[in-house]
Amino acid sequence: MGRGRQKAKQTKVARKLKYSTPETDLQALERELASGGGPRPLEDYEPAAVEIPPATDDDDWR
Repeated sequence: MGRGRQKAKQTKVARKLKYSTPETDLQALERELASGGGPRPLEDYEPAAVEIPPATDDDDWR
């Protein structure tokens, strides 16, 4: 398939995805939101331990 036909096909698919309205299962969305699976509070997060390697003689900027 030539580049022109390939690009036309991709454009057609992209336009179909952009302008189509998929069916939304509102009951499933409501169940998911009601399940309480929201974000965790900030107090539950622990800071990441970051290890900084020691400087060596090779790190000289001169």
